Amino acid sequence: MDTAPIRVLVVDDSAVMRQLLSVLLAEDPEIEVVGTAPDPLVARDRIKALNPDVITLDVEMPHMDGVSFLRKIMALRPMPVVMISTLTQAGAEITLEALEIGAVDFIAKPAANAAQALTALADDLRAKVKAAARTRVGARRLAPPRPPRPKFVASGDKVVFIGASTGGVEALKAVLMGLPEDCPPILVTQHMPPRFTAAFAERLDRECPMRVSEAKSGDAVAPGHVYIAPGSHHLEVMRRAGGLVCALSDAPPVSGHRPSVDVLFRSAARVVGARAVGVILTGMGKDGAEGMLEMRRTGADTIGQDEATALIYGMPRVAFERGGVVRQVGLAHVADAILDSCGAAAPGDRAGHAVSVG
Repeated sequence: MDTAPIRVLVVDDSAVMRQLLSVLLAEDPEIEVVGTAPDPLVARDRIKALNPDVITLDVEMPHMDGVSFLRKIMALRPMPVVMISTLTQAGAEITLEALEIGAVDFIAKPAANAAQALTALADDLRAKVKAAARTRVGARRLAPPRPPRPKFVASGDKVVFIGASTGGVEALKAVLMGLPEDCPPILVTQHMPPRFTAAFAERLDRECPMRVSEAKSGDAVAPGHVYIAPGSHHLEVMRRAGGLVCALSDAPPVSGHRPSVDVLFRSAARVVGARAVGVILTGMGKDGAEGMLEMRRTGADTIGQDEATALIYGMPRVAFERGGVVRQVGLAHVADAILDSCGAAAPGDRAGHAVSVG
């Protein structure tokens, strides 16, 4: 068993932040900070000399911004990168772009009191660096581009519920791009801080066939619409006169998260039952496993992303092992599996699924 520590290179233009990040990371015996760099030009040489396992990369730096440098890393020498971004609208937009380019994860710090905030986020930072070291960045398998689907008529009033965490920005977009604009209603919990979820929803709305928005309490759950849980609130589905609506709650974190996938999935089991379709995508931890099991027990069809295509096979693995996942499929087939469950797959779409029954 390899017990060598994870070798980290810290890239940040602030000497104070380089020192703080180095100290916080080095508190974990499984992590070794092998070097630091004040800008991408120095970082480029130190990557060659030090061969780190993971890089922490500041978004805003002189000579070359973090996203431009990330593009070069992913093109020339793909490796796990954790972005250090600001908790602002601009920071959110840049970070989402970085995640689409290939960054594994990010830590968001407030623009003010960043050092104090990072100290409070130290456990999260170390966990994300260790998770990043276990990913296979160079072998990421995303769903290939596909032509738009024809209109379809779903059988019954199906509602789709999706949970994701690390790697979910890319994975969720790949799934939505494989669905038609008149898809069944979709409620999504993606682990992400406030401000970032609004930017994420706006980005998906620009690029995906259907309407995508950050969920608000009382939103009517309608076909052709995707509702993203705000980063500050749990998202649930509720029944009101006239149909289903979104409900938000600022209750304490569940399974370590707010928003929590377990909260979303449990509401699906309670309110929608056998007409629900549950999907759990890439992510670290176990959020969603118990909720998905409850969905399966009420007769819902449940789908998990498989190990070969998940950036981090954590949440889907636990859900599968606990019996909540009916079938596992590769990311390129998740959209087909959803339409399958809704009685809307086109002829031939079912071929080629990698299916495991739990």
